[in-house]
Amino acid sequence: MAQAFIFDMDGVIIDSEPLHFEIDIHTMRHFGAEITKERLERYVGMTNPDMWTLIKDEHALAPPVAEIIEYQLSAKIRTLREQSYTPIEGIAELLGELKAQGIPCGLASSSPRAFIMEVLNKFEIADCFSVVVSGEEVARGKPAPDVFLEAARMLGADPGQCVVIEDSRNGVAAAKAAGMRCYGYVNVNSGNQDLSAADRIVHSIRDIRIEEL
Repeated sequence: MAQAFIFDMDGVIIDSEPLHFEIDIHTMRHFGAEITKERLERYVGMTNPDMWTLIKDEHALAPPVAEIIEYQLSAKIRTLREQSYTPIEGIAELLGELKAQGIPCGLASSSPRAFIMEVLNKFEIADCFSVVVSGEEVARGKPAPDVFLEAARMLGADPGQCVVIEDSRNGVAAAKAAGMRCYGYVNVNSGNQDLSAADRIVHSIRDIRIEEL
């Protein structure tokens, strides 16, 4: 049995990648540039500072990265508050099963903490997670393993005894680099993601079986 279960958030707990794609495209237009959803798919799972540093260089954007992120994050939080969202199907049941089995849960997301907490509070599931770590709070974001290793440390768990669920190539790479077992969740709204490095690929959260952990 696993010592701990660590969730990614975007594309796993909330089907938020369409929101991210929409706002990121809008943000680019606001700053005088264009980008496609397909181009943005390569950055899924990365932190905002890492993503926007690369995009700023590639498109020669004038504003500093911090200004771009401030505009983008404000728009995302506003949209999240205004629109109706529910957890991805099967998440509530999985969290309940893990609690019943006494397996602590952590959340390790590349999103900024402000956005993470908006989502968890909107869904009223913040108390389901013993620890929450943002990729912006560690030295290196995904695909580096830092955010998962920090979550394991805070949970008091051996990384080799942790299970992760991820929906992105960068996230799966981070989990495997941390020495953790990883479910790759195929979320069609997360774009064309190569999850082949995951230990098991599932097309529904309901396909995850606690007894397999």
